[in-house]
Amino acid sequence: MFNKVIQRALKFRLKKSYPTNIYDLSRGSAIAVRRPYSDEVRRAQAQSVAAPGPTIFDKIISKEIKADIIYEDEQCLAFNDVSPQAPVHFLVIPKRRIPRLQDAEPNDMELLGHLMLVARSLGAARAPSGWRLVVNNGRDGAQSVYHLHLHVLGGRQMGWPPG
Repeated sequence: MFNKVIQRALKFRLKKSYPTNIYDLSRGSAIAVRRPYSDEVRRAQAQSVAAPGPTIFDKIISKEIKADIIYEDEQCLAFNDVSPQAPVHFLVIPKRRIPRLQDAEPNDMELLGHLMLVARSLGAARAPSGWRLVVNNGRDGAQSVYHLHLHVLGGRQMGWPPG
């Protein structure tokens, strides 16, 4: 009896729109499902994490490639995403390349904090009713450019779970 009550409660709470898990109520657990990555992520996965040469973000920093820059200081740059996933979607990147968040060193603490504070200030100004901060890290994190970047998304209600 208790098991049926739990199953009904879970069916009520779970939505078919959750793309990353299949819920097996008979076993009381979630089964991870691998979704295909976007073409952009697949191309990036073919590259080495420490790929030689400049990334697209390095070229934006050096102004070789144009971007819709919304903020710049001596440590970082923020610009609108070229493929926005929300009404407000911009990136905050350090001017010094750190390939992935997991590659950050203890001496990067001040820079990482600065990126977060810039994201907070711009997020509050551009999406005052709320925003989400996303950092993709590595292959399974769907990182497509191996230059640390913070996505700030807002301007609409965000779904949960993400991904």
